[in-house]
Amino acid sequence: MKTYYNQLLREFHLPLTNPVLVFSLVLFIILLAPIIFKRFNIPGTVGLILSGVFIGPHALNLLEKSSAVELFSTIGLLYIMFFAGLELEVNEFRKNRYKSMLFGLLTFIIPIAIGYPVCRYLLNYGLSTSLLTASMFATHTLVAYPIASRMGVSKNQVVAITVGGTILTDTAVLIILALIINYHQGSINQDFWLHLGISFVLFSLIIFLLLPLIARWFFTKLENEKHAHYIFVLAAVFFSAFLARMAGLEPIVGAFAAGLALNPLIPNSSALMNRIEFIGNSLFIPFFLISVGMLVDLRVIFHSPMAPIIAAVLTIVALAGKWLAALFTQKALGYTRAQRQMIFGLSSSHAAATIAIILVGYQAHILDLNILNGTIILILVTCIVASLVTEAAAKQLVLEESDKLPDEESEQGSSTEQILMPIADGKPSERVLELAVIIRDKRSANPLTLLTVVPNNREAELNVRKARKDLESAVNFAASFDVRLNILATIDYNISSGIGRTAKELQSDLIIFGWPHRQGFIDRMINDATESIVGRTSKTTLICHFTRPLAMHRRIVTVCPPLAEKEKGFSQWLGKLNRLAQELSIPLLFHCDRKSRLAILETLKKVPTGASLLFESFRSFDDWENLSKQHRHFREDDLFVFISARKDSIAYRPFFDLYPNRLEKHLADISKIILYPAQFDSGTFEEGYVDVVAAGSFPFGRSSIRKLGQEITVFLKRNELQIRKKLRKKRLRHQKDLDIPEKSHKM
Repeated sequence: MKTYYNQLLREFHLPLTNPVLVFSLVLFIILLAPIIFKRFNIPGTVGLILSGVFIGPHALNLLEKSSAVELFSTIGLLYIMFFAGLELEVNEFRKNRYKSMLFGLLTFIIPIAIGYPVCRYLLNYGLSTSLLTASMFATHTLVAYPIASRMGVSKNQVVAITVGGTILTDTAVLIILALIINYHQGSINQDFWLHLGISFVLFSLIIFLLLPLIARWFFTKLENEKHAHYIFVLAAVFFSAFLARMAGLEPIVGAFAAGLALNPLIPNSSALMNRIEFIGNSLFIPFFLISVGMLVDLRVIFHSPMAPIIAAVLTIVALAGKWLAALFTQKALGYTRAQRQMIFGLSSSHAAATIAIILVGYQAHILDLNILNGTIILILVTCIVASLVTEAAAKQLVLEESDKLPDEESEQGSSTEQILMPIADGKPSERVLELAVIIRDKRSANPLTLLTVVPNNREAELNVRKARKDLESAVNFAASFDVRLNILATIDYNISSGIGRTAKELQSDLIIFGWPHRQGFIDRMINDATESIVGRTSKTTLICHFTRPLAMHRRIVTVCPPLAEKEKGFSQWLGKLNRLAQELSIPLLFHCDRKSRLAILETLKKVPTGASLLFESFRSFDDWENLSKQHRHFREDDLFVFISARKDSIAYRPFFDLYPNRLEKHLADISKIILYPAQFDSGTFEEGYVDVVAAGSFPFGRSSIRKLGQEITVFLKRNELQIRKKLRKKRLRHQKDLDIPEKSHKM
């Protein structure tokens, strides 16, 4: 018994060394710290940092900086930088690259311009010490970035330029660190510059050229190996960080570069992105925040009278430099007060690069113990300030963006958007489901609805149960996107009739289904009166065929017919295509006339962030009637979208009915979507124009006249065939009568 008691005491001896117990303690802190500190209106990020202070070696001494803690801390730091690069809106970053460069320049120069004279003349440090300490003020770590991401403002323009400015200023500071260290050691020469230049070029080629090619091949060849995708991404991140170290840069630069390189291949709404975000925010990033707190030693302020003075001066200068950089950026670019606060909140926290600079400088005997201890206090204070300011600014930005929603509702959809995905032929396509997840309105509380229609016969109930069981795999797939999927099986004598009835019952805004596998079935689904799905609904309808994963497409080529902007669903489908291009970080190429181009530009002006838009004009839309002539304009990684129209709509042309079969024939290996915009149904027409259309008006419309003409043509052809048959029979009978006497005479 005594032996057991002594063994138990050894297990709980401080600091804890049992890996299972250490990991359990950290998990309990990750679970409980945000909940407890939230009750005191303290952000969860700050709560994790303070928890690290309490359990660290300089307080309760529950944990020490062991190799395991160091490993998870490093993973969390790289994860933050990788996630920032992965979530960055590439198109928005390209549009605002000069703004990012401006902010990066300001947040680099201003802190150094303030910090150097303070350290040199106020604190009386030497040249190398003052310059290295001042460069430390210019760095910042995106500790508060998870707050912006969680509150849904990571797509705001100021977040994009802050992230871009972060990598610029941190890279510049880390290069300065290398220069100062080598200068202090007397090793700056021609070989140093040659090695730095060559290694940087090789690093850039491997990350931005080779890595995307390998990732594209891997995601395509192993499309169904979902878990392997996540492992591949992690391996790419850490290998990129290692390559950065070999190139003379900090690993955080490599992690951020890996995020930028893989950004176009991992859409924000994809299942892989959901896994990356979930695991990072649940485990790795909180571990890093706890480890930052473990570095803090509050006792250093009592070691010497200069320690608290230096700590206070360093903290004030660091915050002042970042606040002035945010202020000048706001004034130069015309941002709001909330956007300025967001820039300041994201850029004011010092952790990763700051720790790297101070530790390297201290080990090289350039910095003394007072600066080291003062920097630890600086890290704690700036992380707390950054978290508080970022959360307050994010709330204000959410309110500002919500005020704009009524003006954008027509483009972005309503908060009650309902998407219906019928299964017209075969099993549900995961790629079609992924498309629905990407283009759905993120504010909608309604689940996606997967519909299957079974024949109304004696085995109807058995078929319903079987259909629901076959769709269970789709529910599991949707769960990986963190999206609810509702399965609906209905009975009807006709597939299109059941789909049309269900669309009306659910008040669906969008209908998406996959391209049928049976040859020629697409024509009956669109044109045949007994099987037409398109003809039985007035909602925006997409018929999709994807030859590769969505993230592997490099361009969306959209053929927009004249007068398409006059259709009811113009703004809706344009907003959906814009969102798809934005999620995939690819351009939108429109083939349209001048009027449609002006309408597209005017509509997309109201969208806060959009994809790159390209236009190609054509004089006559009849050029597209012969699709075989246009085949040379397409690439294998294009997504071809043809904006068709229902009969009786203003943009309809007769050859639209032939286009599905032409697409099957000429673009068999290219992903394609036929899109039918929403049009005013009969109920809407009667409600809006009841006073215009008289009860005794002419009962025939264009469709009736066209249909009557077709029936007359068929009738005439049928009669002509019958007349020809009768004439042929008479001719044969007459010939037979002439041959009989001749034969009898010979006999």
